[in-house]
Amino acid sequence: MAAKDLETTTVTVSTDDASDDMEVPLALIELLTEGEEDVPTVVADIAMFGLAQRVHTAVHHSQGDPSADIDADIEDIEAATDERFEERFGSSFEELLDHSH
Repeated sequence: MAAKDLETTTVTVSTDDASDDMEVPLALIELLTEGEEDVPTVVADIAMFGLAQRVHTAVHHSQGDPSADIDADIEDIEAATDERFEERFGSSFEELLDHSH
């Protein structure tokens, strides 16, 4: 089956002042779904995981000061992200990956 033949769904990500749409193959969502999760939950879980991974990388695996261009301390951003991650998944990002520093 060619990629263009895969059925997709539109996922909308919204904040208070903006939104963005993306087309996601339903087969990918089905591949990543655990149990009876719906499409928004699966996509939100992946987004949370991706954000936690990005801030973890910025704090622990980058060269230089990744917070040079932002107002907040990068470690504070990581801690706040990990708090939300743990609320969502029941364990910290590092615990889930069995990866700590």
